[in-house]
Amino acid sequence: MTDKPRDYCGIFGIYNHPEAALLTYYGLHALQHRGQESAGIVTSHYDSAKERWVMPMHKDFGLVLNVFDDHKILKKELKGKAAIGHNRYSTTGSARNPANIQPFRVHYRDGNVAVGHNGNLANAKQIRQRLRDKGVIFQSTSDTELILHLISHSKKEKQIDQILDALDQIEGAYSLMMLTDNRLIAVRDPNGFRPLALGKVDGSYCVASETCAFDIIGAEYIRDVEPGEVLVIDRNTLETDKPTSYYLEPEYGTETSQCIFEYVYFSRPDSRIFEENVDKVRRNLGKYLAKEHPITEVCKKVPPDKKPVVISVPDSSNTAALGYVHENQKIGHECKFEIGLIRNHYVGRTFISPGQKSRDQKVRTKFNKVRGVIEGRSVIIVDDSIVRGTTSRYLVDMIREANPREIHFLVSSPPIISPCYYGMDFPSPDELIANRFDRDIDRMAKEIGVDSLRYLSPEGLVNAVKEANDSEKGYCTACFTENYPVPVNFGVEKEENEIV
Repeated sequence: MTDKPRDYCGIFGIYNHPEAALLTYYGLHALQHRGQESAGIVTSHYDSAKERWVMPMHKDFGLVLNVFDDHKILKKELKGKAAIGHNRYSTTGSARNPANIQPFRVHYRDGNVAVGHNGNLANAKQIRQRLRDKGVIFQSTSDTELILHLISHSKKEKQIDQILDALDQIEGAYSLMMLTDNRLIAVRDPNGFRPLALGKVDGSYCVASETCAFDIIGAEYIRDVEPGEVLVIDRNTLETDKPTSYYLEPEYGTETSQCIFEYVYFSRPDSRIFEENVDKVRRNLGKYLAKEHPITEVCKKVPPDKKPVVISVPDSSNTAALGYVHENQKIGHECKFEIGLIRNHYVGRTFISPGQKSRDQKVRTKFNKVRGVIEGRSVIIVDDSIVRGTTSRYLVDMIREANPREIHFLVSSPPIISPCYYGMDFPSPDELIANRFDRDIDRMAKEIGVDSLRYLSPEGLVNAVKEANDSEKGYCTACFTENYPVPVNFGVEKEENEIV
């Protein structure tokens, strides 16, 4: 509904816990912001009656609460002490195809294996063609299925070696959660694009896209899964209390390229990703925004008896707005943070009549202004990003109705100028507002109807993140700079001839 890049996916896994399915359900609930199209859980246990390992699975379109609305699913169907779960927003593969709902589960010569994937495989098209030439029949159009086929076609004897063999053949951005009959395997690509963290609850190890999934089940954060690490949790882990690690070599000799947009927008502020708290980093983005665009340089019509008010576009820009206000106050520039926009958190599907302006009505369904905060004031709107600019325009029009003296729009990231090939879903380059107006900030400001528009610089973004997180690992800023850390001439694209 909002004019933002779309989240990709959330993954969760746990090993050797008597309530594995239930904890995975709660983990997915905490990760719901990362994908709202579908959800699924796979568990593993030995069925003594059948004398074999089995992997029950339940998945469907919809939110976690809807997919698992019957508690019997978690208590009676999804048996076992190990589980993986997945929330999906599609970046490759049709969102309408039920075969694309993850996790994927197969049975092959060495038992059962299931996988949940966050990211994009850069060489998916080439791998699919190679497998198709060998006569492989595909059940889905998702790049994730390719990993299972690579495992089953491996000539290696041991299952873990088959998995490593498959991982050696894929390129791109991926965090994977894999479940075999007796192992939980967590994988992060060598560039470390996507976050993945290791935790522990009741003596059992768990892995998740973000640490907010640990908080909801009372798990302790242990550490991040390292870029290129293949973390194996099995019976040996129970005896030694230490997972086994294998490591993948980086492609093209590139260095770590953690997605900086995780800090800008995607992750929850109460999460810890890339070894740092998201809230801390976002406040620093607001701080650097204040250094580059102090409020005294922004506002021109401030009445003597009323301080400028700073409002955020809830919820992802809340902490950046607080950081902006705090830094301005620290250097002696008067302003105050106010709740000027109220977000309706209970928005489901909205039905728009033919005579209504669809986008305008959707924005008004989700947001409303607080007239008393805005009227007669100099208003600074802080948002984390602008993509097409359409939602920003409707928000500004809504705020104008409350008769502010002036409206300025500040963005705690640089202009988005290029698509992401590593697992985020952006519009095409010519749909981005920065490109439509040849990156002319004044023309962009006129388009969204504000007195001025200001962005955090690319340098300011990187410096703000590195000041808050002093890790030596690098960041991917390709959507802001067009500097792609790994080659992008690999033709990542939506599959044709979708099965619906």
